[in-house]
Amino acid sequence: QVQLVESGGGLVQPGGSLRLSCAASGTIYGINTMGWYRQAPGKERDLVAHITGAGNTIYADSSLKDRFTISRDYAKNTVYLQMNNLKSEDTAVYYCKLTTALRISYWGQGTQVTVSS
Repeated sequence: QVQLVESGGGLVQPGGSLRLSCAASGTIYGINTMGWYRQAPGKERDLVAHITGAGNTIYADSSLKDRFTISRDYAKNTVYLQMNNLKSEDTAVYYCKLTTALRISYWGQGTQVTVSS
C-alpha cells in the first residue's frame, strides 16, 4: 500500500510564495508519475502539474508554468511544488497524486492553500 503525506500549505498574501511537499511511502513498483492537482470550492479537481519517472514535466497551462515549478527527489520519493507570485485564484485544496506503472493511482489527503490579504 502506498501512502502520500502532503505539507507546506497555509495562508499567504498575494504575490507571496509557498512550497508544497508530498512524501510517498510504502512499496512502489515501476516507473511512476507524481503530480499536483487542486480543487477550489464548488469546482472540480484539476491538474496543476505532474512529473514523470524520467523527469519530464507537464503543466496545466502557461500561466502556471510561469509561476510554479514541480520537482522531485527520487531517492526520497518526494515531489515538490514551488509556487511563486501567488494569486487569489490559486486558493484551493492541493492534492498530491501518484500513479504507478500498473496505472494504479493514490491520492494524498490534501493541503489548503489560501491566498488573501
